[in-house]
Amino acid sequence: MSRATPIALGINIDHVATLRQARRALDPDPVHAALAAEHAGADGIAVHLREDRRHIQEGDVEALIARLRTRLTLEISPVDEMIAFARRVRPADCCLMRESRGEITTEGGMDARAQMEQLRENCSLLHAAGIRVAVFVDPDPGQVEAVAQAGASVVDLHTGRYASTRGAATAVELQRLRVAARLGVSLGLEVHAGHGLSYQNVHAVAAIQEIVEINVGHALIARALFAGMDRAVRDMKALMTAARSLPG
Repeated sequence: MSRATPIALGINIDHVATLRQARRALDPDPVHAALAAEHAGADGIAVHLREDRRHIQEGDVEALIARLRTRLTLEISPVDEMIAFARRVRPADCCLMRESRGEITTEGGMDARAQMEQLRENCSLLHAAGIRVAVFVDPDPGQVEAVAQAGASVVDLHTGRYASTRGAATAVELQRLRVAARLGVSLGLEVHAGHGLSYQNVHAVAAIQEIVEINVGHALIARALFAGMDRAVRDMKALMTAARSLPG
């Protein structure tokens, strides 16, 4: 694989909606945030429509699909209600994710092996609607293989454990990501990654050449509060682009 393989930046704007929902107000509008991110150079926008609707709402998804020029990734749990909604509104991409009502943020990847039958059915339904399907899993070879067997097009690697470790443990988690990414490519999957990534830790993940898209949410929105969306996006893209010249 060429060392100059480009890498895309997807931006999760859930936390803009979190602030809005704190007051059940109209502002800040996540659609405006998404458009600003696009203007600054984001390659895609992601939103997680949770079952408890704690931040993003159905109307946000519909407005984003109507107005975005880049790709929208709709993150959902693999339940009938969410699959039906996705098939109706038809985002460019759907990422199927594990979800728990009690969690503050997504705590890990889906167990694709245990949910194989359901995943195969969901992948078939979404593909029939013209939607590309990703599955969000931990960087475990068995899980990556299950994503391919389920018929998904993309494996989205959970980087949360890498992001939360320090010292020697970080190197172990980074190697897990490398192995999983290489396996994904060998199985014909496009490889994405994200969760917990920041301006301080993104470079090592972006240096993994098999990973062609990284999704960042909380850290980027937090910086945008002080530096503005334009600067926050451009700084992240600069870090990711520079990392492509590093050994992966």
